[in-house]
Amino acid sequence: KAKQLVDAAYKHTRNRIKEHLQNDAFTPVELLRYFKQPVAGTRAAVRAADYMETTLALLKEKLQRAVRGNFNVTDLLTPDQLGMISKASGCDQQDKKINCDTSDGYRTITGECNNRRNPSLGASNRALVRWLPAEYEDGVSVPRGWTEEKRFSGFPFPLVRKVSNEIVRFPPGQLRMDQQRSLMFMQWGQFIDHDLDFSPDTPARVTFTGNVDCDISCAKQPPCFPIKIPLNDPRIKNTKDCLPFTRSAPACTGGTAIRDQINAITSFLDGSMVYGSEVSLANTLRNRTSQLGLLAVNQNFTDRGKAYMPFSNMQKSPCLIANKEAKIPCFLAGDSRANEMLELTCMHTLFLREHNRLARQLKRLNPHWNGEKVYQEARKILGAMIQIITYRDYLPLLLGTSFQGLIPRYQGYNESVDPRISNVFTLAFRFAHASVPPTVDRLSQSYKPMGPKIQLRNTFFAVWRIIKEGGIDPFLRSLMANQAKLMTQQQMVVDELRDRMFEQVERIGFDLAALNMQRSRDHGLPGYNSWRQFCGLSQPSGLQALAGVLKNPNLAKKFMQLYGTPKNIDIWIGALAEPFVNGGRVGPLMACLIGTQFRNIRDGDRFWWENPGVFTPLQRCSLVKISLSRIICDNTDISKVPRHIFKANRYPCGFVSCSKIPKLDLRAWKSTRTKEAAEQGISFKQQVAPACSCGR
Repeated sequence: KAKQLVDAAYKHTRNRIKEHLQNDAFTPVELLRYFKQPVAGTRAAVRAADYMETTLALLKEKLQRAVRGNFNVTDLLTPDQLGMISKASGCDQQDKKINCDTSDGYRTITGECNNRRNPSLGASNRALVRWLPAEYEDGVSVPRGWTEEKRFSGFPFPLVRKVSNEIVRFPPGQLRMDQQRSLMFMQWGQFIDHDLDFSPDTPARVTFTGNVDCDISCAKQPPCFPIKIPLNDPRIKNTKDCLPFTRSAPACTGGTAIRDQINAITSFLDGSMVYGSEVSLANTLRNRTSQLGLLAVNQNFTDRGKAYMPFSNMQKSPCLIANKEAKIPCFLAGDSRANEMLELTCMHTLFLREHNRLARQLKRLNPHWNGEKVYQEARKILGAMIQIITYRDYLPLLLGTSFQGLIPRYQGYNESVDPRISNVFTLAFRFAHASVPPTVDRLSQSYKPMGPKIQLRNTFFAVWRIIKEGGIDPFLRSLMANQAKLMTQQQMVVDELRDRMFEQVERIGFDLAALNMQRSRDHGLPGYNSWRQFCGLSQPSGLQALAGVLKNPNLAKKFMQLYGTPKNIDIWIGALAEPFVNGGRVGPLMACLIGTQFRNIRDGDRFWWENPGVFTPLQRCSLVKISLSRIICDNTDISKVPRHIFKANRYPCGFVSCSKIPKLDLRAWKSTRTKEAAEQGISFKQQVAPACSCGR
């Protein structure tokens, strides 16, 4: 029965998407959702979890007549019965033994076998890890705030749109830019977030029991969890209307009925947004026509001779809808969200070019390497670059003085550290939504504006602008020379993201802040004080204590009027509202959650670039010279770049010629085939490369 219901809902949704694509009737909201649809292995894993969850819900319904009061259905089933359901649903596939090749010196695409004792840790298509137990209304899967007026710690949950209106909204005239952080600082955050976590929406847009459509109905029926409109909303006058919201796809949770969410990509900082997190996608992204180890590039267009990513081969590409005349489809990348924002697409393009640049150089140094060896070595170097830029240049500017305490010096790989992405991190790392400015800019070679700024709402999926309007360089110059928006308690998220996101929709705009809070309830994340306690911080009990933590009595008062108690404050807005730590761009709670996560993904990664045996000492020595500025120099026609790319730079101050930026010396990767190696068919011996002294 469960299989019938789930399959019917999936099919109905797929047919509707097809139909809308055929008729060009896609609304921008559906565009975004289209890219949040799980595909390939993720879809199979989610379907199994939906079968399991729906089976348990149907069983509970049947048992309701025989069992009085509230009960957890799994408590009434024997382990054998649960095992039987797990097998029938396909959830048992998650537990099957993974055989690891101990001789392989490279990461797997899926992240499996990184931890040899527990090979699935950090692998794609597995459940996120919980640092604190889930808090659902029914203890199992219903989000808090589902039943109106139901009280928690004595108070009902406020509508997330109301919280967004009262706390996040600000008049546009007040916009303050960050005098110390570049726009690239914001963009790097999004780029690496897409390397670490992706919780896709459930593939069903209609309810499993009946045909309620989540996009047009305001009925609360799984998987629809619509965002209600409060009275006196400043923009939406019809309070019977709602913002459509579909729950995140569930994950198989091995015998417990408590709902968890899936991470569709690897938890490691491994460049998976460039290479993919599933073998089939990784193979599609490669150029197999030669032994050069290259990634495939666009066959239709170039950027003044430099490569673009290949086009996705979807029958009808949603990016075509952003500008029908331009006829430019979406690009294909290692992560499905690569087309969302123009600057993000440019970062993907930059790293595709860098892989191919590294591959060509490695092949020139080592003509005897085959394509597979070249590809894996270039991928390994690119992954190390992303790790170095993140931990050396980005995180200290994000975490400020708390960086050293949260991420102490590297002590080597620790097999007992769990590298999985935590459920709360998927919300905490959305702090950067508050540093996105309302417009997108492009700068000429002399760093002067090229035409008027583009409103953010007109840039989603508009990849035609890159191909038709001058390539990636103008966007990259803007990222380097312009500033990020400053997050302050008076100006949290710009209205372009809070009210005008996808304004072209006939019915209703979109509110990213409200969506983030609804998502934290959907994921069963505990409230503000539970996380403060987890981080060893004080837990404010009333108005005065909260005012002390926020250093803002007015803001504390607004929170108390909305939530009644700090315990109930949604984690995203509560952590975002805290004043910055010294020298950082997040408050103490956000710093703790982000710092803890980044320490885990470093210490629990067997292939971490500094782990002895991953690279030779000489190679590590070469790698410390890399920088994001150099990657831009090597793969674009930009000749002047900032030395400190994440700090605010006003051209020409702080900008230097590319000739002043150190290059990566690849001679440390030159190997020779010794006679013995050739005879025995074993790997190549490292040749002594030029000596160098390393600062680390």
